[in-house]
Amino acid sequence: MSAPRLALAPGLLHVPGYLDGAAQVRLRDALRETVRAAPLFTPRMPRTGKPFSVRMTNCGALGWVSDEGGYRYQPTHPVTGAPWPPMPDLVRAAWDDLAAYPHPPEACLVNWYEASAKMGLHQDRDEADLEAPVVSLSLGDTAIFRFGGTERKAPTRSIRLASGDAVVIGGPSRLVFHGIDRILAGSSTLLDAPGRINLTLRRVTPPA
Repeated sequence: MSAPRLALAPGLLHVPGYLDGAAQVRLRDALRETVRAAPLFTPRMPRTGKPFSVRMTNCGALGWVSDEGGYRYQPTHPVTGAPWPPMPDLVRAAWDDLAAYPHPPEACLVNWYEASAKMGLHQDRDEADLEAPVVSLSLGDTAIFRFGGTERKAPTRSIRLASGDAVVIGGPSRLVFHGIDRILAGSSTLLDAPGRINLTLRRVTPPA
């Protein structure tokens, strides 16, 4: 895992090809076990109940959910009521290598983007510990990743995130607005169907 780390902004890093082909296959297979234990569900917007265009699940001690009651982290799956499965070892190793933070992640969001899915510009600010970065790993089809500044109206840029790429959102860029404009269907053969898996590792609570 010695890929070059490209600074997009202070604290915002893009690591192209962070996971090589063999690591991508291992992580894909591990996530199949994760989804068997914690099936994908469709989060909904607070207040309106409008469904997201992505489906998701989680692994780790805590999982992020969204429904009419709001955004939050909780220790159990919102449909099955079961605890989230543990994070794959490869995911934990990526956090240890990339996060530059002395405490372990507590949540790993697993988002499944079908070919038509997207994610609007947003900030990751539901965590009590904003000193820790967010570490993102991509598998499958390439995505157009858009990012701006800490104000919604700040200018934005776009880059392509290919299968195996990593992104670190931390430091002065911890609260930048970012999102996914579209998926380039068919750009990868890693997954069984067109689409993309995105994992985001997060520390939720301040360390004791």
